[in-house]
Amino acid sequence: MGAFDWRALSAALCVAWCAHAQAQAPAFIVGVGTHLLNAETDVRPALAKAHEAGIGSVRDDAWWGHVERQKNQLGVPPAWGRYLNALQPLGMSTVLILGYGNSAYNNNAKPAFESVRGGFLGYTAFVTQQLKGRVDYWEIYNEWDIAKPRFGLEGDSKSYLKLVELAAPVVRAQAPEAKVLAGAITAEGIKAGFADRLLQGGVMNHADGLSLHPYVHCEKSDNGYKPEHWIGWLRKLSARFDAEAGKPVPLYLTEMGWHSTGDRHPCGVSQSTQAAFLARSFLLARTLPAIKGMWWYDLIDDGTDPAEQEHHFGLLNPDLSPKPAFNVLKAIAPQVAGGQFEAAGSLLGGPWAVLLSEGGHQRLAVWADGSDTSLTVRVEGGQPGPLKALDLATPEQGYRPIASQWECTAGRCQASVPLTGFPLVIDLGDARGLPFDAAQD
Repeated sequence: MGAFDWRALSAALCVAWCAHAQAQAPAFIVGVGTHLLNAETDVRPALAKAHEAGIGSVRDDAWWGHVERQKNQLGVPPAWGRYLNALQPLGMSTVLILGYGNSAYNNNAKPAFESVRGGFLGYTAFVTQQLKGRVDYWEIYNEWDIAKPRFGLEGDSKSYLKLVELAAPVVRAQAPEAKVLAGAITAEGIKAGFADRLLQGGVMNHADGLSLHPYVHCEKSDNGYKPEHWIGWLRKLSARFDAEAGKPVPLYLTEMGWHSTGDRHPCGVSQSTQAAFLARSFLLARTLPAIKGMWWYDLIDDGTDPAEQEHHFGLLNPDLSPKPAFNVLKAIAPQVAGGQFEAAGSLLGGPWAVLLSEGGHQRLAVWADGSDTSLTVRVEGGQPGPLKALDLATPEQGYRPIASQWECTAGRCQASVPLTGFPLVIDLGDARGLPFDAAQD
């Protein structure tokens, strides 16, 4: 197929589009990175496992170099069609990354110069038109803030902002039903002010959301690698980002996770801790309304080297057998995706309690970060008897009565609940009396 003349697109598209169209907010997105779009093997078993875990969205790389293998000769790889066909009956949304260099354009340089950017925009127009209606989110590049060559903080932010300004209207012309995500910014870039510079430069005039990769697995000081510290950081960032943009900034965490290398890597955690952190991070993400979704990195371990961190972020082993994190996500994904966060019934700081309600039904996730403790949970309504809960340390057992008992007086019930680092999800049923009250024992 021939090259697409992106310059023929009307500049009026950028003016006519409004990034914050009034629409009903979708459910929170529980997503995962897959690394399967370009696979030559059968991807259906792996995608079926993602669906089994309750994942509602997948993210993958739509490599420029795989579309334009020879200059000005573009074609969608057959593997992409197989991947998208496999997704269709599963009902999961798709995030594809428009990214990376091409050997035919300045030896794989990132599109920071006109000589490369023109080719990138041609590829963008072609692939978004070819996959129109099959991709829900297009993410403009991936981790530009650390991609080589580096031009310094200010130069990198300006060159990326220019790319977004040019690429976003191209995407909208070819796939107007899809959303555009910009950023894909690493934790390093966030700390260095890359996101701030984009927002100050008006990136939200072109994108539907700001995408972040706020990894903290190597933040060992002051427990910075734990989900509770992580959500505090994101809460501060969100407030600052809104102020810089002059409007609410929707955040899409298109990569997030902890790797299960254990003590074989200085930044590793055990498989059990990975599972606990997954549960806590997804629950905590629901407490910050700016976060519209989180894509766990990633679905399948990328290798078997015990000390290589990139090989152990997955929910599944390479043979698709589940790691503990898979079973935890399977247990909580429906509640995380469909539940509404009730701030009035939650405790956001040591111990932790996150209340989610759906269709008149309430569930309360409680845990402690640190030594074992207990929490007295008090609600209006309810019935005396055993407390029913899902222990995410053993999610395969489902909701079941535990040793704690509801004791009720004059329509008010309370129970003393033991806490660990694994959330315990208490089924409150229709005991909707608020405010929820909790006290540390």
